[in-house]
Amino acid sequence: MEMQQFYYDNKIVKKFIYATILFGVVGMLVGLTLAIMFLFPNLTDGISWLSYGRLRPLHTNAVIFAFVGNAFFAGMYYSMQRLLKARMFSDLLSNIHFWGWQLIIVAAAISLPLGFSTSKEYAELEWPIDIAITLIWVVMGINMIGTLIKRRERHLYVAIWFYLATFVTIAVLHIFNSLELPVSAMKSYSVYAGVQDALVQWWYGHNAVAFFLTTPFLGLMYYFVPKAANRPVYSYRLSIVHFWSLIFIYIWAGPHHLLYSALPNWAQNLGVAFSIMLIAPSWGGMINGLLTLRGVWDKVRVDPVLKFFVVAITGYGMATFEGPMLSLKNVNAIAHYTDWIIAHVHVGALAWNGFMAFGMIYWLIPRMTKSTLYSLKLANFHFWIGTLGIILYTIPMYVAGFLQASMWKQFNPDGTLTYGNFLETVTQIMPMYWMRAIGGSLYLIGMLTLVYNIVQTLRKGSAIEDELAEAPALLKISSGRVQGEKFHPWLERKPIQLTILATVAILIGGVIQIVPTIMVKSNIPTIASVKPYSPLELEGRDLYIREGCVGCHSQSVRPFRSEVERYGPQAKAGEFVYDHPFLWGSKRTGPDLQRIGGKYNDNWHFNHFWSPQSISAGSIMPGYKWLFDNKPMDISLTQKKMEAMVSLGVPYTALQVANGVKDLRTQALKIEESLKNDPDFVKSYNDSKKKAEARGEKFVPMNEREIIALIAYIQRLGTDIKVKDIAKK
Repeated sequence: MEMQQFYYDNKIVKKFIYATILFGVVGMLVGLTLAIMFLFPNLTDGISWLSYGRLRPLHTNAVIFAFVGNAFFAGMYYSMQRLLKARMFSDLLSNIHFWGWQLIIVAAAISLPLGFSTSKEYAELEWPIDIAITLIWVVMGINMIGTLIKRRERHLYVAIWFYLATFVTIAVLHIFNSLELPVSAMKSYSVYAGVQDALVQWWYGHNAVAFFLTTPFLGLMYYFVPKAANRPVYSYRLSIVHFWSLIFIYIWAGPHHLLYSALPNWAQNLGVAFSIMLIAPSWGGMINGLLTLRGVWDKVRVDPVLKFFVVAITGYGMATFEGPMLSLKNVNAIAHYTDWIIAHVHVGALAWNGFMAFGMIYWLIPRMTKSTLYSLKLANFHFWIGTLGIILYTIPMYVAGFLQASMWKQFNPDGTLTYGNFLETVTQIMPMYWMRAIGGSLYLIGMLTLVYNIVQTLRKGSAIEDELAEAPALLKISSGRVQGEKFHPWLERKPIQLTILATVAILIGGVIQIVPTIMVKSNIPTIASVKPYSPLELEGRDLYIREGCVGCHSQSVRPFRSEVERYGPQAKAGEFVYDHPFLWGSKRTGPDLQRIGGKYNDNWHFNHFWSPQSISAGSIMPGYKWLFDNKPMDISLTQKKMEAMVSLGVPYTALQVANGVKDLRTQALKIEESLKNDPDFVKSYNDSKKKAEARGEKFVPMNEREIIALIAYIQRLGTDIKVKDIAKK
């Protein structure tokens, strides 16, 4: 049989590896900075673009889409070419994919600190960047499919099944979750509202974890672990069961993020049931990965690459056992909103994704440079200090989570809350936050060790060049099943059919959960007393989103005695019908705000935003001094925002829209007048006015500044629902 010669494209793999390393350092540095901000909340006092609320989405996006994303692309481009015995379909598309993805990351790194955010977790980027993501994802998909068409290997190996499922599912998730109505170049509103928005977001959010952090890395596991161990995959049959059951079941599990919320019970229960089922395929994959190492465990003792892979797969097993456990309602009642979830997430991110990427890089670079790793000792040091970092990060967070949950729920014999002041729980977990910062520092030291080791390996090895290969051309055979051929082997040589079946598998769960929630009105009963936000409150809500307040505060009271006593009546679906987007939050670093309106006067909020520690001793909330700056808030889009809301079904009248700016100024003046009840405010206000005039600056009245709009929004929360007087508590 005649052999065809061709070259594997190693240069595109090199580019993605370099990007992985660079953004790994950046993402982890931002994460460590955030951990330190818990200890020193005013570390970046007065610098808006370095505030916690704006940096947190930068950290999650940098780690997920920049570090993990680039690692996946590097491994995919390397393994696909060798599994298909073909160079990638188009060098041009490969490079458009690379540079396009890096430009998206840079756009995120600029826009998020500047406050351009949708607030939707793992989907914070605004609409122009969402469009760019879609286009670059399609470019990658065309390149993948084109390579499949020109392949010289008939059967598609299991890794490629996972790559195809990743491509299809992320496309579906991203497009449906990112449906938004633009208001300006960098501002939009989700087309979904309240409960519906929450369901779509966590259908996306959970499955972004499933199909961006899990399935692509399972594909990498199925290729790189057998290669590094020089052993075949333990079980081909298990890989088939693992793949199909995982992609079918995973898509249903999103509602477990919304247990005890205003989401209809039937949707919550579906999420729980499928989450429990997830244990089987997840552990099937872990077992398949670990048992691939049978017979070479002596090699694990000396090979740092295999060490990283073993801990990565073990971390995957731990995280995918814990996830279904956390979806049980009685466990979720304890864990949700606490640091337990932070620990759970980082077991997956640091162990599974991080260590898998590190092992892959340590395996790839020496081969591509035709050399050996510069230092096995440094690689082993990285492994041990990274492992220690994971332990010192996660264990204190588990302890903090248990402590938070137990303190939030404790009652005195007379029926009052034992720890009625939320800050009492915060002060108790500060030692755990110190430990987390230490653990994160150790993990980052390991990452920097990798940087040095790889740089030195590159210096001593050959330049990374395209690799000569040869393989026979793919002979055409019958498109139907040959005699004796079983269904799945036939499917493995049919990429189009396989992709269609995978698409059907992932669509079923999403359609069954989302369509009834959006189409059947009885799922979301309305409440007559709930009115749309006033123009000033709408602007304040956008400021709340801009500053990332949703990263630390929830707006959803669960039906527990402890929460109802602490915050007020439980959340009702009808309260959120005008919320584009929903702002239920997923972590309580501070107390829930759903019923905060009217609990404190305007002066309390004014002083609290300026210096939280002056109002609440021991608070770890940073100040928001830029909201008080001597400059007017931007109300140029107020009318357009109201018009967009009308398009989305919010019942503003034409007169309300026309008078939007006028009504905004009227309400703002009322809040300024209420602030003047405090003599200290009046004195400070008059002093600042005199100083501005002395400097020749134009003095902006307080009613025109951003802080007034944010106070208006905070004071509105929960006031549509008649609540018991909790101001005295």
